[in-house]
Amino acid sequence: MYITDENNERLPFLRDKTSKLTTSSGCYIMKDKSGKIIYIGKAKNLKNRVTSYFRKGQDHLPKVWKMVSHVYDYDFIVTDSEFEALVLECSLIKQYTPKYNILLKDDKGYSYIRVSDEDYPRITAVLQKENDNAEYIGPYTSSFAVKQAVKEANKVFMLPTCNRVFPRDFKKARPCLNHHIKQCMGVCTGQISKEDYQNTVRQAVDYIKQGSSESVERLKKEMERASEELDFELAAKLRDRIFAIEKAAESQKIIDENMKDTDIIAISQNSEMACASVIMYRGGRLFDKADFFLGEKEDQAKMREEFILRFYANRDIIPREILLDEEIEDYELLQKWLREKSGHAVAISTPKRGHLLRLTTLAKNNASEYLSIKVGRTGKEITALEELAKALDLKKPPRFIECYDISNLASSDMVAGMVVFENGRPCKKFYKKFSIKTVDEQNDYACMCEVLERRFRNYFEKTDEGFSTLPDLILLDGGQGHVNTVTPVIRKMGINVPVFGLVKDSKHRTRAVATGGGEISLTKSRSAFNLVTRIQDEVHRYAITYQAQKHKKTSYQLELTKIKGIGEKKAIKLMTEFKTKENLKKASAEDIARTAGVNISVARELVDMLNEY
Repeated sequence: MYITDENNERLPFLRDKTSKLTTSSGCYIMKDKSGKIIYIGKAKNLKNRVTSYFRKGQDHLPKVWKMVSHVYDYDFIVTDSEFEALVLECSLIKQYTPKYNILLKDDKGYSYIRVSDEDYPRITAVLQKENDNAEYIGPYTSSFAVKQAVKEANKVFMLPTCNRVFPRDFKKARPCLNHHIKQCMGVCTGQISKEDYQNTVRQAVDYIKQGSSESVERLKKEMERASEELDFELAAKLRDRIFAIEKAAESQKIIDENMKDTDIIAISQNSEMACASVIMYRGGRLFDKADFFLGEKEDQAKMREEFILRFYANRDIIPREILLDEEIEDYELLQKWLREKSGHAVAISTPKRGHLLRLTTLAKNNASEYLSIKVGRTGKEITALEELAKALDLKKPPRFIECYDISNLASSDMVAGMVVFENGRPCKKFYKKFSIKTVDEQNDYACMCEVLERRFRNYFEKTDEGFSTLPDLILLDGGQGHVNTVTPVIRKMGINVPVFGLVKDSKHRTRAVATGGGEISLTKSRSAFNLVTRIQDEVHRYAITYQAQKHKKTSYQLELTKIKGIGEKKAIKLMTEFKTKENLKKASAEDIARTAGVNISVARELVDMLNEY
């Protein structure tokens, strides 16, 4: 959004004040008309940074635009270095909690692992303790860690998770799918003794409490003892259990001996909001998870830097390693601040491959799911739009996407379809159909130019609600040539929306996204690829359906011209008035004569022809 003097009458004063500002490093403190502090920031060069807020015509993200529109005055504090400015900024934000800085609020509660008191105990995750003689392990601050630990233990030790009650429900129904895919021991068959089952539950609880390595060592000793006592059936069961634990340890994320003291941070955002998720490992175990809404979306790198400052400013324990889902600029500055605060070295990095990348992806998925609750969208939809924005180098995930396709039969019945996706979902009330008016021969480039020009002419004239919203992204069903042809047309109209083409392979499937200078592959961004494919399929369906309808109507109009006295224009009048073939058949000769402007004998001849079909 562009800042102008109309947004804030104090801008001329603020620009004049900033022109005299020092180029030293320091902190700037934005205030509203009442003198209340609304934003605090740091800068390596105060003059350059503060000037960027008030520059005429500066394009800001919505959150920054709102803040600037409320600035009445500002103060500043000069420091000797950018690092000192960072420390001061953190201290001031903690003291004043300004409205437009990231202020962290989570939804912390306590969770427990419950082992029920019954002949065949169940292991479940619960939010509070009850006076029911069950065994409770906890409390834990992270419900996420509890749910993951319970899920892992039940899977590894093949414990039942169904609603059946044992021994009451022995042999009353066939074993469920989990038993057939080796994820449940099949207690419902009645072949597992109470003693064997309770022993397995004890092993699962030890696994939860002490981790995989200790559990394996203990089970190996039990297996050796069983072999010495010639109890080979028990030894085989223990061997299989050890194998299951070791296999789970290769992929599970609850216990990881290599993650001694690590936080994994990821941020998910849609077009308006952002959410951060932090997954914490301590002593090689998943210790906690925290989610935070960050309010309105802003610059991605800056948002991550500010989140790290806010998150660790209020924490006494800081890990030795921090993994981020995206890169930031001030790695060294933040590492120095964290080192001085914690008294030990802290490494910040952004994994690009392997196990660590899978962990940042897990954190990202958690942030997306948490954000989806707030904005009423699924985590997959949010992830798809984020991936698309990243792949196409957009400033933010697109809220409104418009896609266009041309459909024709040679040079006849040339039409176009426009579909609209809002936050990753079809918005059918804004779909539009276009009949090509200025192009006589088949020319997809010229047709696409006509359609886009008509669409944005309607935007400026505000004649239709469906055209009143400016899209965040335009997709064309076509390649680089379409983009190069259409872009100058809409730029000349003052429309600066990003334009990309959708390229298909020989089997008419989406292959890549075309730019003005080449192609962008989405094969590594599966969610974005699926979204783009869905959009392209939808616009193709919409355009070709309209083309078929129009062709059918045109063909019927040609049938009408077989009657002497009814030409092409009169046939069009009839179809425009009566809309469908059925309505025309029901019309009287008098109605036809009046509509087409023909005598009654011609109209009766047409009625007779219609009744023959």
